[in-house]
Amino acid sequence: MQQYGSIVILVILFGLMYFFMIRPQKKQQQKHQATLKSLQKGDHVVTIGRLHGVVSNIDRAKGLVTIDCDGIYLDFDLNAIANVTRPESTVAPKAEAKPAEATEKTDDEAK
Repeated sequence: MQQYGSIVILVILFGLMYFFMIRPQKKQQQKHQATLKSLQKGDHVVTIGRLHGVVSNIDRAKGLVTIDCDGIYLDFDLNAIANVTRPESTVAPKAEAKPAEATEKTDDEAK
């Protein structure tokens, strides 16, 4: 019976290690790969060396990305991209138009 107890403990330890270490790392790696696949020209990126820039060109066949860092163009491996942020559009959101009924009521209330 002592032999089975030690085997059960080893199986439980391996299961815990899988759920607390291996599984989250795989999920993070899959998320990073999906981010790299959706990388587009104009995206703001941060490299693993903490260099900030904007994507200028992507060559997926060679696995290279060209980053514009204040007018200096640098080539990096796609795997060197640590973080990607999409640029927010500079166009101001349109103001919502008031319904005609609401403006009529306010006009009537003003009289």
